[in-house]
Amino acid sequence: MPADSDPPAEPHAERDPTDPKEWLRRARSNLIRASTPLSGVYLEDLCFDAQQAAEKAIKAVLIARGIPYPYVHDLADLLTVAARNGVNAPEDVQEAARLTRFAVGSRYPGIEEPVTDDEHRAAVAMAQIVVDWAERQVNDPERDQQDSPQDPNRRGNDGSGST
Repeated sequence: MPADSDPPAEPHAERDPTDPKEWLRRARSNLIRASTPLSGVYLEDLCFDAQQAAEKAIKAVLIARGIPYPYVHDLADLLTVAARNGVNAPEDVQEAARLTRFAVGSRYPGIEEPVTDDEHRAAVAMAQIVVDWAERQVNDPERDQQDSPQDPNRRGNDGSGST
């Protein structure tokens, strides 16, 4: 866990659903579970945890910015809500929308093909990118926006394309 992350709350401590750092703690918890293959645990379940880590991390950013969000598991939808409200995720975070496939179907027998080791590793890596980005957004949103690449289609007030 990064040094600037808050430690997990006590198991029975009250957890504030309006606190973005609580959402980040939950995201980190899911990420730890996703990263820990155990005998007898399906890779699909670990990929679900990777998806949940990314989802909770994105919701932490939305909560930190006071942006209402839909109760959905679709990461592309959540990132679209963020973008419409001025929070532009870098391309590697946007790519994590592919984790959405693990939100529902892969958790049930026979709906999708079994997850491979490579797919599991990729899912965990994508979730890690999203959680790291979300932590930067929540802890220092101005710095991270400056580090994000500008949308080449965004135009400045003078119409020149500069902002």
